[in-house]
Amino acid sequence: MNLLSSFKQYIKTENLFAEKDRLLLAVSGGVDSVVLCDLCQQAGYHFAIAHCNFQLRGQESNGDEVFVTALAKKYGVDFFVEKFDTQAYVSENKSSIQVAARELRYNWFAQLINQSTHLPIHLLTAHHADDNMETILMNFFKGSGINGLKGILPKQQHITRPLLFASKEEILEFASEYNLNFREDSSNSSDKYTRNYFRNQLIPGLEKVFPQVKENLLNNANRFREINTIYQSAVEQIKQKLVVPQGSEIHIPVLKLLKTPALNTIIYELIKDFDFTAHQASAVEKLLHSESGKYVESGTHRILRNRKWLIIAPLQQDAGTQYLVKEEDAEIIFPQGTLHLAKKEQAGKISTDPDLAQLDSRHIQYPLLLRKWKKGDYFYPLGMPRKKKIGRFLTDLKYALTEREKVWVLESNKKIIWVVGIRIDDRFKITPATTTTLQLQLGSPK
Repeated sequence: MNLLSSFKQYIKTENLFAEKDRLLLAVSGGVDSVVLCDLCQQAGYHFAIAHCNFQLRGQESNGDEVFVTALAKKYGVDFFVEKFDTQAYVSENKSSIQVAARELRYNWFAQLINQSTHLPIHLLTAHHADDNMETILMNFFKGSGINGLKGILPKQQHITRPLLFASKEEILEFASEYNLNFREDSSNSSDKYTRNYFRNQLIPGLEKVFPQVKENLLNNANRFREINTIYQSAVEQIKQKLVVPQGSEIHIPVLKLLKTPALNTIIYELIKDFDFTAHQASAVEKLLHSESGKYVESGTHRILRNRKWLIIAPLQQDAGTQYLVKEEDAEIIFPQGTLHLAKKEQAGKISTDPDLAQLDSRHIQYPLLLRKWKKGDYFYPLGMPRKKKIGRFLTDLKYALTEREKVWVLESNKKIIWVVGIRIDDRFKITPATTTTLQLQLGSPK
């Protein structure tokens, strides 16, 4: 196999980038990235080199930096290097070393690309076929589904991986043929990292039973990429039939969802973009058979059973925010809209608009307090002689949990005078004796 010709053909077949595009190569100093540099140089591509020093292996890490610096000089290309305090990042973010290193390097690479004046530019990494096989197996055992079984993609946004076609053995042969020097990372021999265990223990063990396991895995990766394309297309069609957008919420009809084949899989596809895990799909499926009010939460969203619907809605912010209204003529901007206050000398015609409250100003004491309602709040709904808890009032109006969380109240001297946009308090209504009114107009959020 001629690695150079295969390299150029793979880039063309996968449409990774054009000949005149500028490339940024992520180079660690290991054999994979060193070979990537040499292939790009031989192919005539315009590239720069970026190196991350994670400072995890003492002098060995510094030696890698010195080596890659010399490599950039050898090829006469621009060179970028960044030292990271990886251990501090791990402590601050409570992540693993591997996760920290990945986040640090890709954030830095993105900064380099965004700052570049030479566009278009592509980030090239030296992932190869063996890396892809390890990833597929790791994803399989993690239970990541079809999407994980497609393996590493040749291109994702600005990141390209032009060596995915080549095995580790072929890369080492190329390095030997061209007498390329490279650095050996001592941590690659340690099985404490999951990938290294798969690389050093699991795959060699599988090869003893299935000698062609690597070849079979790569063939399956290509099949799963195609299967995933068909799968995603089918899922999108099903989503379009089920999903009803309602502002910041997603509404899904329960009966229609229950009739959908592969129910658990479809549920996961519906919820995964809202920070829900695959394990929570079963809990959401139970909501389809539960009463109204039951819900499942992720870190950012809630899925609520509300009569004949499932509602996916963002979690509300802290309800502690409140606003003081110190005068009659005022304008208050709050999350649910804009509240305009104005004093009128005579009542005029009483409006039926729920967003307009007309109150007898004789009974109003300032300052007023605008806040979210809370458990235990009560008022005297217009037309009712007895007080009623707001929670029960909203239940009677069939307000869903997500709708209830958006309800605000306006109070005067610890008495709720208006459940904003819904109902005024009967004690503050306009009567024949009213001479001046306080008019409250709720406007749309700005």
